[in-house]
Amino acid sequence: MTDILAAEVDERLERLAAAALWADAEDAPLVVRRLADPPRERVWTVLATPDRDGAVFTSIGADGAGHIDLIAVDPAARGRGIGRALVGAAEEWMRAHGAAEARFAGNPPCYAWPGIDVRYTPAACLAENLGYERYRVAWNMTAGLPARYDEAEHEADLAKLAAAGVTVAAAPPGEREAVAAFVREQWNDKWAWEAEQATGLHYASRDGAARDGEILGFAAWGARPLWFGPMGTAEAARGLGVGRVLLRRCLADQAAAGQTSAQIGWVGPLRFYSRAVGARAERVFWLYRRPLG
Repeated sequence: MTDILAAEVDERLERLAAAALWADAEDAPLVVRRLADPPRERVWTVLATPDRDGAVFTSIGADGAGHIDLIAVDPAARGRGIGRALVGAAEEWMRAHGAAEARFAGNPPCYAWPGIDVRYTPAACLAENLGYERYRVAWNMTAGLPARYDEAEHEADLAKLAAAGVTVAAAPPGEREAVAAFVREQWNDKWAWEAEQATGLHYASRDGAARDGEILGFAAWGARPLWFGPMGTAEAARGLGVGRVLLRRCLADQAAAGQTSAQIGWVGPLRFYSRAVGARAERVFWLYRRPLG
């Protein structure tokens, strides 16, 4: 039987994640740090083997379901039942915290992936062997950086915004209260938290700065490390090109930060991103769940 114990988040866990998650090696350490700094009210833990050759982050969602947020096993230690032991320990922790269901699924607003990337086939096999049911599919889009788009359309969007008295600006950390309040009112607390935590946040407003004007839309990047999102436009401003302009501003930030591509996470409108910046559907995630007896 493999011992699984509560663990501290440290560089060993970051190195483990980078080694185990080959498709996410670049940002895996950043994801570990993100999961270790969730909203204050979140109930969560990380469990690991004594030698740190396997670890699992797990948490309780707002609806009371348990989530396996990240699971990693050192490639040199595979085949020893460590993954199965980690899931079992996570499920025991979930039960102890009142969860009636366990999920391999992202727990917004602080998550690693929407579900299991289909390229991590052993993880999907583990979930299915343990009796988890695949219940949803999610996907990301990828935009090459610098972003490709129609310059004439972009200039027309900027002119349309100017004619409507709409300005776009960045909201630096520490000056995001008004934008976060807008996001919370128009959408939900989860997106508002992501907007506050994001590396970059841009917004559109009419007749003034965010603190005294009418905010019409926002776009963020880096709340989930290196990814774009979330983004939204108020109903009253749709058709002005607000979303395209804000998206392109964020992607320009990401390009300036040295990224050569951007993941647009948990995408809904494929056509919008495809037309606006030439993004393509690429990563597919399977979401799994099972009742906890």
